[in-house]
Amino acid sequence: MHNIKIIIAEDEPDVLGIMVKKIAAAGYEVIGVSDGNAAWEAIQKEDPDMVLLDLTMPGLHGFEVLEHLRKTPPSEKYCPVIIVSAHDELDQIRKGFELNAEHYLTKPCSTEEILKSIELVFSLIKNKNF
Repeated sequence: MHNIKIIIAEDEPDVLGIMVKKIAAAGYEVIGVSDGNAAWEAIQKEDPDMVLLDLTMPGLHGFEVLEHLRKTPPSEKYCPVIIVSAHDELDQIRKGFELNAEHYLTKPCSTEEILKSIELVFSLIKNKNF
């Protein structure tokens, strides 16, 4: 339906499973990974259209993954990032935006909220080589 590839990086298996299932059901191609190292590897290999990124994961922290993506993107195509994290402290949210995340959702949140955020971000960045 969408022909849009999204990587979801989330270390909680149940949460990852639900997110992958619901977002795929909305018509997106979804790749789920459960740690920061796997997230960075998948980004380099898959060149996704978007990344949904948890912050506190084994391996690379979500902010490190975001920094790598912004400094050394896998292609010239722009890749938006939505942080989905239980960290709701203002300094964490600020840091996410300073590292050029497009959006920051705090957990708990519904998959409907995540899907609305995906659509919103894509509508706002459609002029960035997407």
